[in-house]
Amino acid sequence: MLGEQVGQQDRLFYQFNLEDRIPKNHLLRQLDSVLDLDWLRSELAPYYSHTGRPSIDPELMIRMLLVGYCYSIRSERRLCQDVELNLAYRWFCRLGLEDQVPNHSTFSVNRHGRFRDSDILRKVFEEAVCGCMKAGLVGSEGFAVDASVIEADASRFARIEGAAYNWSDEQQAQRPIREYLEALESENTPINPERKPKAMSPTDPTAAWTTRGRNKVMFGYSMNYLIDMENAVILDVEATPTRISKEVEVTQTMLERTEDRFGLKPEHIAGDAAYGTGKMLGWLVEHNIEPHIPVWDKSKRKDGTFSRSDFTFDAEADIYICPEGKTLKTTGRRHEGKTLLYRASKPDCQQCPEKQHCCPKAPERKVPRDINQAARDYAQSLWGNDAYNQSACNRKKIERLFGEAKRHLEMTRLRLRGLSGAKDEFLLTATVQNLKRLIKVATKPPPMPIRV
Repeated sequence: MLGEQVGQQDRLFYQFNLEDRIPKNHLLRQLDSVLDLDWLRSELAPYYSHTGRPSIDPELMIRMLLVGYCYSIRSERRLCQDVELNLAYRWFCRLGLEDQVPNHSTFSVNRHGRFRDSDILRKVFEEAVCGCMKAGLVGSEGFAVDASVIEADASRFARIEGAAYNWSDEQQAQRPIREYLEALESENTPINPERKPKAMSPTDPTAAWTTRGRNKVMFGYSMNYLIDMENAVILDVEATPTRISKEVEVTQTMLERTEDRFGLKPEHIAGDAAYGTGKMLGWLVEHNIEPHIPVWDKSKRKDGTFSRSDFTFDAEADIYICPEGKTLKTTGRRHEGKTLLYRASKPDCQQCPEKQHCCPKAPERKVPRDINQAARDYAQSLWGNDAYNQSACNRKKIERLFGEAKRHLEMTRLRLRGLSGAKDEFLLTATVQNLKRLIKVATKPPPMPIRV
């Protein structure tokens, strides 16, 4: 028998409890059980005026942003529309059925102002890290570091060749361009002084022109993660233009910040070959952190002549000894700021029977040595041991985090421009990822007792 619509919408009064409409296993209910934002209002109080109309509750805006990044709703206009209609979103944001949802413009005003001035999004992220630490998810023995390229909100078809451009007054008033020009005058310049960029975006000049992203060429930012390898908890996150030199430099910042904020210092750290620079390895060894990182060694010669490994280095005397027993000394002058040259004397080389196997085209032999060569040698000595192999296996967890961010959270292209916009988006993404890991522990049933 054909049924008829039995619903009625002509009732005047309803008995309705929003709490009863949210399932116990709903993601937002689980997220709410591990999220603590009671400290937020007192943290932001100095950034609000003591007079005037009451502002929108900052906790409401943070909760809405977490909903947005949890469900891949990064448009604030669309987020406000969805919170207006979705009962679960309303419940998580502490809104009743008749409560008004903030206007989307409120987020822009707060993000460009008090949210960035107070660095509140990083503090929310750090609270999530602390929650993971209390739950026993952080082992703090081994860390891993890596970066993934995210496309900037800048068209790859509209670009400026080179890095020189005369900005108009109207353009300089735009926030991304203003931030870029200010950064050029600071110590932390967004470009590599030794290698000028090939192209620049007129709308987001800080973004780097790269071939490493999902498109053959594009403007991008690097999402840098520092994770604890035990349970893949993100301990720190930072945004940089997509340049390998910037990604390596920010590793020190993340390690120092993690030790300062959480008191965590790893025994060893894993990374790919991009992090195996002499400067990076030297810094790690100096801070008693074992570098489980591949080291690029290009000293092996392919023309049959002696390589650097055929020379013996005497660290105490600071000399190299050639296969014939002659010494090579250095003046101590650093070439390109990082390389020492050890030279043999010309008479020794001219009379040497092995000259054709050592320096057939030069009057004397020169052996270059990185100022951090001792750290490079130490890192190479760790290669292949059990701890190194285990780190190489566990390091893959960071790739899964990047895959989760791109596939499930749709972090493939940024919506906000400028380095500060990239930082905001990466912090919210990492916060959601950590909270999801914390949920798995909080909602895990207790083990069944063993019957004897």
